[in-house]
Amino acid sequence: MKNVSTAGIAAAIFASFTWSMNFVAPFVIGDYSIFDLAACRFLLSGLIGVIILIASANLCRGLTLQDWFVAGGLGFIGYVGYFLTVMVAAVYAGPVIPPAFLGLVPVVLAIAGNFRGRSIPWGPLLIPLALAATGLLLVNGSGIMQADVQGERSLAIGIVFAIAAVALWTWFGIANQNALLKRPNMDARVWTALMMIGGSIQTLVFLPIGYGMELFRAPDIGFGLGAIRNLYLPALMLAAVASIGGAWAWTIASQRLPVALAGQLLMTEIVFATCFGLMVQHRLPTIAEAAGMMVLVLGVVMAINAFHSPRRPRAA
Repeated sequence: MKNVSTAGIAAAIFASFTWSMNFVAPFVIGDYSIFDLAACRFLLSGLIGVIILIASANLCRGLTLQDWFVAGGLGFIGYVGYFLTVMVAAVYAGPVIPPAFLGLVPVVLAIAGNFRGRSIPWGPLLIPLALAATGLLLVNGSGIMQADVQGERSLAIGIVFAIAAVALWTWFGIANQNALLKRPNMDARVWTALMMIGGSIQTLVFLPIGYGMELFRAPDIGFGLGAIRNLYLPALMLAAVASIGGAWAWTIASQRLPVALAGQLLMTEIVFATCFGLMVQHRLPTIAEAAGMMVLVLGVVMAINAFHSPRRPRAA
């Protein structure tokens, strides 16, 4: 079992903060589609990844072909594939219900991680998990009740893809830690760069498919000066901070924390995302939203305390 480190906790919370920026993206891209933003973001992430590898050439000498394939697969599971399932879920089920399902990722990841590693007895983990579920319900409850979905079939398809997204990211969280356990000397920057380059290559493959499905608006709107504000700058910000910065921080957290605790710390992403959403909407939180955020933070604090508390020796 990993020792719980302050650096790992800080890294997981920082990753959550950077990833919460994804929820603001739809508000800043103007007439461009979220697929335009994603394609530009992942391509820029790959370019930044290449720059990182060049700057860290001395750390790349021991890389194997298997390292490249594993990191590329993780790049698809946790980034490109995850993003595509989220977008399909939003198309069919609307903008409210999929994020509510995605809020379950930290809970599912914490449970799956503890089942796999038995990092902590279930008793101390039950209260933080219950608080997390309660907080999610309070934060998302009103939005779910007011959601406007066209037809039961559309809702069913959207929910299926939202569940697929939860499964993909849970798989990523566990598989990424397994891969790093087999590579104890892997530098976090290099591993992040490998994942981003893999995701960028997969994005290039997806471009003609997405164009054929008419998912992109940029070819009609244009790639000139008008795209700088609504496409290039947001994509560069997400690529540098949310993709590279978030993946780097999560790699550090995965190297230093049990998955069960890292999953619980992801709850802070919901708090950050809610705060960003309130800023964009220029309003104060409702009583339910404020209570939900406080309950989520309380659950995170109790989870950290549970993993820091001394363990009683197991009976023979």
